Amino acid sequence: MINQYLEKVEFDTSNPEARCPCILLLDVSSSMSGAPINELNEGLAIFQQALQQDDLASVRVEVAIISFGSSVSVEQDFITANQFQAPMLSSSGMTPMGQAIHSSLDMIHERKDVYKQNGVPYYRPWVFLITDGAPTDEWQSAAQRVRQAEAGKSVAFFAVGVQGANMATLNQISIRQPLLLTGLEFGEMFVWLSASLSSVSHSQVGEQVPLQSPAGWAEV
Repeated sequence: MINQYLEKVEFDTSNPEARCPCILLLDVSSSMSGAPINELNEGLAIFQQALQQDDLASVRVEVAIISFGSSVSVEQDFITANQFQAPMLSSSGMTPMGQAIHSSLDMIHERKDVYKQNGVPYYRPWVFLITDGAPTDEWQSAAQRVRQAEAGKSVAFFAVGVQGANMATLNQISIRQPLLLTGLEFGEMFVWLSASLSSVSHSQVGEQVPLQSPAGWAEV
């Protein structure tokens, strides 16, 4: 069950811009302790700064964060990038990745309803999964949902494996080729992610936007 300790963020109806939602789905299991979680936290701060330097992206990109370790927790409900504050995450527990993926897809469905209720256009939502392990819960049904969502073009799902990740399992979850992070290059990865989201946010809703190569931070 998702930890709903956060207050629900009110939808900003004063912002008329189209929205580009992205959920960061972050593994904070005990194996991420030490350098990996520290570098992940530094990368999140870089992500915040980079998005906020782009005036249009800062009001169009919406960020949410779900962590999974001891529990599956909403660290940040959807909020526009100009209001986003990078959290400081800690590591513990197992890797309930299946539950976390289900939760991310549920959040996206709910957010789309909010956009529709407020007459706000939106880009195809992103889910960006980062993990250094393998699921410790049932994940096959989550993988099926991801593939169905991709087939219906209702979500774009990306998976990044940190050293130690079960890439074979990630290949069964994501239709896009999962990427293996080079060392602990979280900073470079988040620079790429912010640039990619900025590019999407500067396009027309529904337009196909070519993404830059991840060669600077991933083994491709």
